[in-house]
Amino acid sequence: MSNNTSNTEIDRKHKLVIFASSLGTVFEWYDFYIYGTLAAFFGKLFFPPGNETAGFLASLALFGVGFSVRPFGALVFGRIGDLVGRKYTFLVTILVMGISTALVGLLPTFAQIGWLAPIILVVLRIAQGLALGGEYGGAATYVAEHAPKGKRGAFTSWIQTTATLGFFLSLAVILGVRGVMSPESFATWGWRLPFLVSIVLLAVSVYIRLKLQESPVYAEMKAQGKTSKAPLTESFARWPNLQLVLRALFGATAGQGVVWYTGQFYALFFLTATLKVDYVSAYILVAIGLLIGTPFFVIFGRLSDRIGRKKIMLTGCLLAALTYMPIFRELTHAANPALAQAMHNSPVVLHTTEYRNNIELAFAAMVDAAGKIVGVKREQTEADKARNFLNARGVPFTLAPARPDVPLMLDVADRSVTGFDTKAYEAALAPAGYPKTADKAAINRPVVVVLLVILMLYVAMVYGPIAAFLVELFPTNIRYTSMSLPYHIGNGWFGGFLPLIAASIVVFTGDIYAGLWYPIGVAFVGFLVGLVALPETKDNEL
Repeated sequence: MSNNTSNTEIDRKHKLVIFASSLGTVFEWYDFYIYGTLAAFFGKLFFPPGNETAGFLASLALFGVGFSVRPFGALVFGRIGDLVGRKYTFLVTILVMGISTALVGLLPTFAQIGWLAPIILVVLRIAQGLALGGEYGGAATYVAEHAPKGKRGAFTSWIQTTATLGFFLSLAVILGVRGVMSPESFATWGWRLPFLVSIVLLAVSVYIRLKLQESPVYAEMKAQGKTSKAPLTESFARWPNLQLVLRALFGATAGQGVVWYTGQFYALFFLTATLKVDYVSAYILVAIGLLIGTPFFVIFGRLSDRIGRKKIMLTGCLLAALTYMPIFRELTHAANPALAQAMHNSPVVLHTTEYRNNIELAFAAMVDAAGKIVGVKREQTEADKARNFLNARGVPFTLAPARPDVPLMLDVADRSVTGFDTKAYEAALAPAGYPKTADKAAINRPVVVVLLVILMLYVAMVYGPIAAFLVELFPTNIRYTSMSLPYHIGNGWFGGFLPLIAASIVVFTGDIYAGLWYPIGVAFVGFLVGLVALPETKDNEL
């Protein structure tokens, strides 16, 4: 960028740059929230009927498929971005992404076309994931390469706030649609409307992006003939840069990914699916937490321009790893006190011959989750049916070895039920006080909001500075390719599969908090690796 360009001109141009770049990430989060929120409907609509828990986990697996291909999209579009330019690459990515999202709203269900329905849905999720693999890296690189030195953290942090806008868009559309039709109509066809509405967002995004110019840093490099001829080779086949990629992945983006998904999505899942809070109350509570927490993306982005990116991101990972368990336990007491009391007074124990310790069960849950991703089916045992019933009913339980000559037994306080029988199970649970849904009047909303805001602060700490950090870490001629891969492995694999992995661990163990050990472990490893291996980047030249 030329020295005679005034700060006023930079600021004025940057408004368009930030706005246009951020629209693509709004798309990302809008789709993220509508698909994640409607996952329960997808389990019933696009998979064979008969096992609601398996259908729900399969829909979460399908949710993860879109994330699984993001690193490959990062390779494809990152290479194009380094060869051809930033502007045209993420114009293509937003077109592919937007069309894939809209087509979900037109897709026939399993009842209409059988197994072709989930197959087409997988194809659309893959296309969308590939496009998203090139979207974020392009937006972050484009904005950072326009930003004045000393303001990269502040400017790129605005991209991170788009998660909130995407959430509120999805909230407004889903609640609006559900508010004007019956639950039956929404479950039958109304769920399609949030996906179809995305066509409007696509049209606006493409129109604005067509007005953009190429990044000045890239344009100058191209004019000097310094662009990379083989960005993939330079990024991943040469040890110095590959080493940076690995450090960025295990020291920054993996931890950032699980902290983000825990604070902004798993918290919502925990409130609705685990604590049985009604969706309107849960959405409003999460929306308030997001609204309060979102300005901190920019605050921590600006702070990272002053004190550095590394210490803020690593502090967020460490705090998350140390406090997730007490925060989610307190969420239970605040959002569903009747459940917390029942868990304390009348713990449920499932005695089974399939008993394994929690570490073995967690590993089995992840294997089962992987099987769902690739379509491997497993025959249900009586213990599986008992676990599925208890999980669907919202009843936490502890697994224990089977008693002699009794392969399966449920203990609730002083009652015991041999084998699996839904009516007998329900009769044992009712006197113990296990609620089927959370009592709206009993929800301690101020406490829930405070806890959600704390989770959002962790998200803002790890996510606010990450774009500037990654841009500054890699050289300009291979920046798009190099930064996109670790970002999308960290967010797409470690973060994107978090709902499925955590939910599978909970289903297998019966412990509603057991799924948290996954983000806790990844965040803590990220803190340790980042502390030792990551450099500070805030003063690096682009």
